[in-house]
Amino acid sequence: MKVAGIGCRNDTPLAALTQAVAKLDADILAGIAIRAPLLEQLSQALDLPLQIVEIAGIETPSQSPRIQALHATGSVAEAAALVAAGPTAKLTQPRIVSECGRITIAIAEVS
Repeated sequence: MKVAGIGCRNDTPLAALTQAVAKLDADILAGIAIRAPLLEQLSQALDLPLQIVEIAGIETPSQSPRIQALHATGSVAEAAALVAAGPTAKLTQPRIVSECGRITIAIAEVS
């Protein structure tokens, strides 16, 4: 099972998000509650299930001071992917940033 963890800015257009995520071979999408309305639209557009997760305190390889201050983790995308994939999950694709710079995506898989 491949989980795509998604982090994005509040003003991210759905089209940009859909384009960035559609390239991936994910089975499930994961994100945080504050982005749920946009991620629900993405879930419907891509016909993929969505998990909204709590990410505070999750250790991630990538570290953003801004994200740490806002969400108590280093990367929303990495933390969301890891939490949604479960306790034995490993990141198979660390955080990547979209061309527009408004989206981060990470992939976690169950090992």
